[in-house]
Amino acid sequence: MTIISRLRPGHAEALLAFERENRAYFSASVPDRGDDYFTGFAARHRELLAEQDAGLHHFHLIEEADGTVLGRINLVGVADGSAELGYRIAEKAAGRGLATWAVRQICGVAVSEYGLTALRAETTLDNAGSRAVLARTGFEPVEDVMFGARPGRRYILDLRGVASPAR
Repeated sequence: MTIISRLRPGHAEALLAFERENRAYFSASVPDRGDDYFTGFAARHRELLAEQDAGLHHFHLIEEADGTVLGRINLVGVADGSAELGYRIAEKAAGRGLATWAVRQICGVAVSEYGLTALRAETTLDNAGSRAVLARTGFEPVEDVMFGARPGRRYILDLRGVASPAR
């Protein structure tokens, strides 16, 4: 059984292992986090939890029942009823519909638990998987953008009318 759980202090070790295990895989489609991310992970984890407690962001892990981290799905920059959606799925779990399932789940959570009315998302045009997930989950493209030298696209999803997830 796969679950989505809110990030908590006890997740640090499993989350760091997930990030290390998938570093090269993620770097193929998004900028690498850099060595400092890994060496300063414990402090950064505490900072993220403090920001979450302040209501600035909502961080979540996608986990197997045994606690193995399969992905992350986050709502960042919470303001005025909206947030930006971000997610990453482990290489071993990619291509099985997990990201689509997780985005649908987090949309319901965004409404029922956080009172959000809209989500934003961005991806590069060469990230076909992410673009497909956003299309399948109802995100609408709003503008083309550049991420450094890489062309991308911004999306938005109106959450009014989105049902809460079945848990």
